[in-house]
Amino acid sequence: MDFSQIGRWLLYVGVGFAITGLLFLLLGRIGTIKQFPGTLNFQIGGLTCTFPILLSILLSVFLTIVLNLIGKFLNR
Repeated sequence: MDFSQIGRWLLYVGVGFAITGLLFLLLGRIGTIKQFPGTLNFQIGGLTCTFPILLSILLSVFLTIVLNLIGKFLNR
């Protein structure tokens, strides 16, 4: 593996981190996960469990599309 290929991979990882950071910033402005539609909240005594089902499905679909596009771009 030569240095140019390592540099390319580092750039891809850096762009991925930047996109992830932007997503977290946007999600922080939307509000808490408890207010997101499709979230199940259970409170039993002093224990609270939150299951963001719809958000998990949306993130899974989004990441599948993005990773497939990246895979096709890299395997020209």
